[in-house]
Amino acid sequence: MRSYKTIRNLEDLQAKKLELKVEYTLKQNMLKADSKIYFRQFTLGALIKRYATPSNLFKVDDKLNLSGTAMSLLLPMFMNKTIFRGAGFLTKAAVGLVSGKVGKSLDAEHISAIFNSVKGFFGKKKEKKDKKFIDYGIPPDSETY
Repeated sequence: MRSYKTIRNLEDLQAKKLELKVEYTLKQNMLKADSKIYFRQFTLGALIKRYATPSNLFKVDDKLNLSGTAMSLLLPMFMNKTIFRGAGFLTKAAVGLVSGKVGKSLDAEHISAIFNSVKGFFGKKKEKKDKKFIDYGIPPDSETY
């Protein structure tokens, strides 16, 4: 509880009123700044920065094998829609079973290695050989030109 025994006249009252108003605005600004910082940590970008790092994804993947589960679902659909589009029912069923088993065995490290190898295959550029100067024995600044 605050004590207001120091207020004896109108000037003291005005000074105390001004002091309380300054204190009120400072606390208000601090509360706004703290709440902005608090809510900023729960934005989508902050959550992605915190939890979607490769090391965290590998830790989660070691426990739950999320990438293997996702690949066991997505790989059969991808294979049947693209490569085996015109195949029969039995072929699609066999491809679905085999690719589902292969997909479960894949984890995040295998997927990243496959991605890096494919990226490296397409990312390589053929080095152009520099055309070497062919010397025919006649200097370019000779009088025979």
